[in-house]
Amino acid sequence: MHAECLITSTLSSMPLPAINSHEPCRSSRTQPSSSSSVRPPVPPQEGSMALTRLVGAALPLLFFFFSRAEAGALGVSYGRVANDLPDPASVVNLLKQNGITMVRIYDANPNVLTSLANTGIKVMVMVPNENVADVASAPSNALQWVRDNVAAYRPATQIHAVAVGNEVFDSRPDLNSALVPAMTNVQAALAQLGMADAVKVTTPVAFDALAESWPPSAGRFKDSIAQPVMKPMLDLLQSTGSYLSVNYYPYLTYMAQPDAFTLDYVLANSNPGVVDPDTKLTYYNLLDAQRDATYYAMDKLGFASLAVGHTEHGAPSSGGLKRGGGGRRRRLLQAGNGGAVATVANAQAYINNLMNRVLAGNRGTPHRPDADMDVYIFALFNENQKGAGADDVEQHFGLFYPNMQKVYEFDFRRPTGGGGGGGAVPPPATPSWCVAKAGVGDARLQAALDYACGHGADCSAIQPGGSCFLPDTKAAHASYAFNSYYQSMNRAAGACDFSGAASIVYQQPAMCAATASSASWCVAKPGASDAQLKAALDYACGNGADCSAIQPGGSCFQPDTKAAHATYAFNDYYQRKGRAAVACDFSGAATVVDQQPSMCAATASWCVANAGVGDARLQTALDYACGHGADCSAIQPGGPCFQPDTKASHASYAFNSYYQSKGRAAVACDFSGAGSVVYQQPKVGNCVLPSNG
Repeated sequence: MHAECLITSTLSSMPLPAINSHEPCRSSRTQPSSSSSVRPPVPPQEGSMALTRLVGAALPLLFFFFSRAEAGALGVSYGRVANDLPDPASVVNLLKQNGITMVRIYDANPNVLTSLANTGIKVMVMVPNENVADVASAPSNALQWVRDNVAAYRPATQIHAVAVGNEVFDSRPDLNSALVPAMTNVQAALAQLGMADAVKVTTPVAFDALAESWPPSAGRFKDSIAQPVMKPMLDLLQSTGSYLSVNYYPYLTYMAQPDAFTLDYVLANSNPGVVDPDTKLTYYNLLDAQRDATYYAMDKLGFASLAVGHTEHGAPSSGGLKRGGGGRRRRLLQAGNGGAVATVANAQAYINNLMNRVLAGNRGTPHRPDADMDVYIFALFNENQKGAGADDVEQHFGLFYPNMQKVYEFDFRRPTGGGGGGGAVPPPATPSWCVAKAGVGDARLQAALDYACGHGADCSAIQPGGSCFLPDTKAAHASYAFNSYYQSMNRAAGACDFSGAASIVYQQPAMCAATASSASWCVAKPGASDAQLKAALDYACGNGADCSAIQPGGSCFQPDTKAAHATYAFNDYYQRKGRAAVACDFSGAATVVDQQPSMCAATASWCVANAGVGDARLQTALDYACGHGADCSAIQPGGPCFQPDTKASHASYAFNSYYQSKGRAAVACDFSGAGSVVYQQPKVGNCVLPSNG
């Protein structure tokens, strides 16, 4: 038996009219300011953000610049414009319980920053608008602000970004000329204090900074700010390793323009798509059209490689749009089916589709297929002091109610399978592992390894004499530590970051060169009763073992016996504990074996079409799969798998090709309900569908 230490793993062209009226949208997301060395805090004022007259970018978005270290990560915007929210310590526990590893706050509140210390949660803080002129006027003011509000909390609190001002172009246009100088001074202060590599500088900018957004290829910034402000700002970001991020609100764009788009196009459900008449690129959701408008705007200023992330991205679950936060209520817009647009079901569909996309790695756009997607969901809570009353959408963006109960189901750790609305049961989690990236260098790996081992990873097995000490290389040890930390954080996407030194994989890696005699597994002891096994199984699953694969529908649910399930759970627990002998006891219900046991009836899987959804839905999903990475050459006329010439057989072939190319991630076999995962190899005509498993 070759011995090795396996690391365990616990988605028709339509006219887009311009908006000529200015409707209210997201009001200012300022928070009660923290103390500042520059000037005393000023109480925040609720502003309003005008709808841009640009279609596909009609809602204010927020630009933010952050490091590639957050690639493909999900976080939240923690707004506090409310009088009924839980205390910061309780909020931090809520973040941890839900696998949320990245948070944005709208000040530098000491209580919040202190509560976030030693949690591993990354934080973006903000210089309030009222302090922008001061930090712009003198480098010493910026230096003092950074000392008081960043350096004072790092490294215990992982502040990784500073936003300078908030939507200055709209709320404080008198500060336009001070914005880049303020950012420059904050950047210089971070450099002086040795934090410029770890902490990035940004400023939130409303999306009406774009003068045009449709078609996306026409995207450009307003002439009044393009050269005097945006160009030097982007230059600063590029030169300091920052990234342009935008807050996107396609959902609100639809509320303001329900006749311009279909709801499916906005929610990113299956739809025919919209074609850019100039580039002939097809857009299957409004978000990608907005993203590409931003990319094209940057291209025109000479920044064709600068990345874009999303610091705010939300969908209200109730309420209506209101004018400017003052007095007159705007009627609640209606969707094409006559139902209210801002509903829990629609918000759940939109947010889950967004989160699933990030978690599944499907992050590119038609213009930039390799683009990444880093998202802060707005907002953590419903906030009762925002907007113009309880029927204003401003008060209903939260993922949680103030009592910390979810508004709807979502999962920051793994894809939930379609979003759709209505609380569909998530599919079984796809096993994944975190490993060191090749080529980052031993120094970076050592720093990240030290962090992992000091923040919850069990690194005993990679100590001298440990079962996974060999091979004695930084890459091998870092991979082991990274994965231990990642699994302990419930495989949250942001937990496999390590400043760009790690990446997620979906095939179990082998990282230990243990000798044949030292390889071992923990299995259920023959003769142990079902009751004894059940008690021990419950203990293992409740104390660190990843038992998702043995849940109904999971890849190792079969055979459905207590002994098989217990063996899987016992071994997962045992391997996580460095194969310590005592970790395979379970009150006499388990034993150590030296030959690798077979625990699953199925390890390979395939994605096939649900024929009952109808040919129209299958065709839409088939087109999507073939246009987004599936190899569909075999189902073309004359191809080896063209027969039988039916939608179901062609869709099955395309779905499976896409699914396998995505590492068999569960969400990659969704196709808005048109696909299903199976564990017996299917045959389409004379073609046997392949699996990478």
